[in-house]
Amino acid sequence: MSWFRRVRHRRGLAASVAGLSIGAVVAVAAMAASPAASAAGSTLGAAASGSGRYFGTAVAAGKLGDATYAGILDREFTMITPENEMKWDTTEPSRGNFNFGPADQIVSHAQSHGQRMRGHTLVWHSQLPSWVSSITDATTLKSVMENHITTEMTHFKGKIYAWDVVNEAFADGSNQQRSSVFHNVLGNGFIEDAFRTARTADPAAKLCYNDYNIENWSDAKTQGVYAMVKDFKSRGVPIDCVGFQSHFGTSGPPASFQTTLSNFAALGVDVQITELDIAQASATNYANTVTACTNVARCAGITVWGIRDSDSWRSSDSPLLFDSSGNKKPAYTATLNALNAATGTATGGTTTGGTTTGGTTTTGGTTTGGTTTGGTTTGGTGGACSATYTTTNSWSGGFQGEVKVTAGSAAVNGWTVRWTLGSGQSISQVWNGTVSTSGSTVTVQNVSYNGSLQPSASTTFGFLANGSPTTPSLTCTSP
Repeated sequence: MSWFRRVRHRRGLAASVAGLSIGAVVAVAAMAASPAASAAGSTLGAAASGSGRYFGTAVAAGKLGDATYAGILDREFTMITPENEMKWDTTEPSRGNFNFGPADQIVSHAQSHGQRMRGHTLVWHSQLPSWVSSITDATTLKSVMENHITTEMTHFKGKIYAWDVVNEAFADGSNQQRSSVFHNVLGNGFIEDAFRTARTADPAAKLCYNDYNIENWSDAKTQGVYAMVKDFKSRGVPIDCVGFQSHFGTSGPPASFQTTLSNFAALGVDVQITELDIAQASATNYANTVTACTNVARCAGITVWGIRDSDSWRSSDSPLLFDSSGNKKPAYTATLNALNAATGTATGGTTTGGTTTGGTTTTGGTTTGGTTTGGTTTGGTGGACSATYTTTNSWSGGFQGEVKVTAGSAAVNGWTVRWTLGSGQSISQVWNGTVSTSGSTVTVQNVSYNGSLQPSASTTFGFLANGSPTTPSLTCTSP
């Protein structure tokens, strides 16, 4: 997920969406007056189920103890996607050592509240442990990738509705794959190998390719993904669905969005809106997005990327359906009406994705990609550990950072990284670590599964921050 790149690539959408807005206003008015709207569900999940669809949200395990957060989650949503808890840096931080505790907690919550699960994500170039990204041998990387897919999917076998098997593999503005360790070492065929491995691991789960900036039909990236899916279907490569992340700016969805969904569906795959948020949360833009889905029979459902504005990784844009206090916004009503106004029934296939039992918690974060880099290293006390900082993404008003913690010449059992925030900076979310702040001083400590490091071994944690990126001076200490 990487919404700011969508803002950078919204070529010509202001005019095209403007052409759509008059019809959209009429459509919203019709929704309010239609018999379907007056008769259908009073929650997002219930309204979506009226046409055989789901309505989901991204969830962070660390927020399930928030009564307001959990209350909205359980009232409104029928599908859950973990924000970070199923990603490689959390589930397999070191080779062969798997940690499913944070994901298990979310899945257990879903099970106890009758919600289904989307798995996110198995193979992605970002939030990838350095031990994977540094592999240069094709045989080794192929084995590592296949083992990761098989182990994670087997752990959740029969309990996940759909998996994002491969995430964001195509380059921005191009119909070709992006540079990544998987592409560079294994070539274009790594995506096919990932899908075939996934089908063997859990034949009942739907297998999706997920990406951003593929919502506008004429874009080169959209055409590249379309060609791949068409090729896969023609050769029997197991792919069941395509996820459209749909992180939109203030202009909302492109005018061709419904056409894009329809054209992909015509290839014989389900389509899903997987990470929806819209800058400033215009009611019309939300209604247009929902209607684009409900007008396509194989659009199986919609997931918004967070519950309240304060939970969003782009919180300064107020992009979600509930304000930071948990109150419904006008976009909520527009979305509810659009779902209730849906005619016909979704024809996307269903599975019986369920859940497993709980585990430990971790501080929630959000997903991003990115290309901006920079950083510095400072040594820890007595050589016990060191910390290296990299800015992995930046956008207007915020940035994402990653810190690599490396043990010195002796093993460490627990670590603490500290730095001082720059002017105007504040931390909004952290994953793979426990954060505390005192004034401008930030302290991040290990969580249960990444505190013990062998000599010279490393782990990473990430964070989102408000403000402009700087290169901080880090200290790393170990008990």
